[in-house]
Amino acid sequence: MSASHPSPENTSAAPQRPAPQSITDLFWSFTGLALQGFGGVVAIVQREMVEKKQWLTREEFVEDWAVAQILPGPNVVNLSLMIGDRYFGMRGALAALAGMLTFPLLIVLTLAVIFAGISDNGGVAGALRGMGAVAAGLIAATGLKLAGALQKNVMGMLACWLLAALTFIAIAILRVPLAWVLLCFGGAACVWAYRQLGRHRVMGVDS
Repeated sequence: MSASHPSPENTSAAPQRPAPQSITDLFWSFTGLALQGFGGVVAIVQREMVEKKQWLTREEFVEDWAVAQILPGPNVVNLSLMIGDRYFGMRGALAALAGMLTFPLLIVLTLAVIFAGISDNGGVAGALRGMGAVAAGLIAATGLKLAGALQKNVMGMLACWLLAALTFIAIAILRVPLAWVLLCFGGAACVWAYRQLGRHRVMGVDS
């Protein structure tokens, strides 16, 4: 897991930046995230982690979210493990994970019992479809908000937007399986980024 951020326990020589103050702070912060994330968790995570708490910069969030997406399991759970581990090691990872899962699990179990009795109701089905549209809007808005972080991406803006467009077409229009999209476009992005990093290194040496 990434270790790009200093631990609150070892920041005496480094400039202070916002960070979780304790294991308890991590637990309740991710509990709050989980309880707000009805259908569009990425929007809530970006707002809380980047804009409010400032535990991550916009660029760091984009990088960490990219890693969380290609790992097995729910994206936001992967991100919570990464952030918890970064600040407090294994204890932090477990605390963040517990915050993400404990109360939402209890709520989901309760709602499942209630929904079992009304699932055939047409009004309920329509309401759920409406929530789906709102969730899609939240995710799209967050993607647009984070697009500015691509300006500092080593691949360059043109390559980033081209890959984003190709990925959208492959998944949303052509219905290509996600594994193939990740393998093809993700692999191409890794190769291009590696090449660009090598070019920047050479230019830095020459200068």
